[in-house]
Amino acid sequence: MKTVGWERKIFLACWFVLTLIVSPLSAGAPSGREIYEETLKNTPIFNDPALIAYINKLGREIVAVSDMADEKFTFTLLDSPELNAFATADNYVYVNRGLLNYVSNEAQLASVIAHEVAHITCDHVKERFSKGTSNQVLSTLIYVLSGSGDAAEAAMAYGQANVRSFGRRQELEADEVGAEYMAKLGYDVNEMLSMLSIMKDFETLQKEQAKSRGAIRPTYHGVFASHPRNDARLRAVVSKASKLSVGAPKENGAIQYRELTQDLIWGNNFLARETPAARYSNMTWRVRFDLPEKWSKTAGAAPIAVVGESPKKNATLSMMRLGRTAQSPEEYLFNQLNVAAIVGGETISPAQLNGFTGTVKETDTDGNENTVRVAVIYYKLHAYLFRGEVSNPVDFADFDKLFVEAINSFRTISQAEIDGQQPQKVHYIRATINTTFDGLAKHFNLKRSDVAVLRVINGLYPAGEPKAGQIIKVFKR
Repeated sequence: MKTVGWERKIFLACWFVLTLIVSPLSAGAPSGREIYEETLKNTPIFNDPALIAYINKLGREIVAVSDMADEKFTFTLLDSPELNAFATADNYVYVNRGLLNYVSNEAQLASVIAHEVAHITCDHVKERFSKGTSNQVLSTLIYVLSGSGDAAEAAMAYGQANVRSFGRRQELEADEVGAEYMAKLGYDVNEMLSMLSIMKDFETLQKEQAKSRGAIRPTYHGVFASHPRNDARLRAVVSKASKLSVGAPKENGAIQYRELTQDLIWGNNFLARETPAARYSNMTWRVRFDLPEKWSKTAGAAPIAVVGESPKKNATLSMMRLGRTAQSPEEYLFNQLNVAAIVGGETISPAQLNGFTGTVKETDTDGNENTVRVAVIYYKLHAYLFRGEVSNPVDFADFDKLFVEAINSFRTISQAEIDGQQPQKVHYIRATINTTFDGLAKHFNLKRSDVAVLRVINGLYPAGEPKAGQIIKVFKR
């Protein structure tokens, strides 16, 4: 997957919002295919052929009992950790990998897919592209394309009243029609209530966690003021579907589902991210930066950590690490490196770190004056020093743009990214009489906050405990 910067993500999000608002039903509105292509530029398809085939099979079966049985639907499994599924124009349905972590059986997954198919068959997607576009859909698109929780929260807050009224009608109708599809296929429609209950518990947990920062968390199907199991209108539509005439009842498909999702990645899938060939990463120092595209890199002689070289070997950019001082980065260049004068000096802040850069004039052994790009960036107790040089002075202006871009790509490596080299995965275990969620968290070295998550994914939130013999999900490395 090609790395997409935050600027491009925000641009894409704004493009969708402006298109929906300015020309909701015009030729300029994004097609399902356009949304698909832009979505995959930001979030790749999850690389699991068996799961992809499984979701497509369920999707086809659901469409076959719908009013649009003869139309083409496209089902896509996205490699996103978020609990979400959504439908867009032209019969495109998306399921996030993260949602699968919260599903316990095939019937629950079918309820989600049936719900999204129903949004299409009931013309909800077209309505959302019409005048008065639902902020729920805008926030979903922003969240998917920008990866910005803050942007989604802002959109949710902006039209919260409209979401609660307009959204509730559509969601209930999608629940009713989706439950009918489930019943026609022989599934127990009460599994839809179970799935919606898990989602409501997740929403509640997210709100509790976000309360400290006063945020509104966007959630999937977050329109029920009460718990789904206590929502009279929801229970009524599900009960109505359960009375439909169906053929032989289907099992809930828990065994097959567990087989397909055993070892499913939990959280961010760092292993799936394509690392640029020209990227220098040091997991010990927890820093990285990107050399210009197609440049080579070699280890330097201490204290130089790395030397990047252009394809024609006419320019280099090196980085070394030294101990920092209490001085500012600008003072460090003058006082520690004995720089006499800096031209075009400016403060920089890659990844919100303190730094300074500029150019200096140096004279080589042959008496020729050369221009060199220098920079220093502080991270914790160290100063990371960059030096960009060219073999021919007339080329400096062109290469200097690449030097500056590479220096500003300097980033710290988070603990989550380090942990992501050995990602947590979902495992199924059988509980004993002594099994508790606190005990599981301790055994698998999970955080205290993970106890509540374990309860949510096992349908036992907020205070339930596993029963002896029950198959439960945990996540571990």
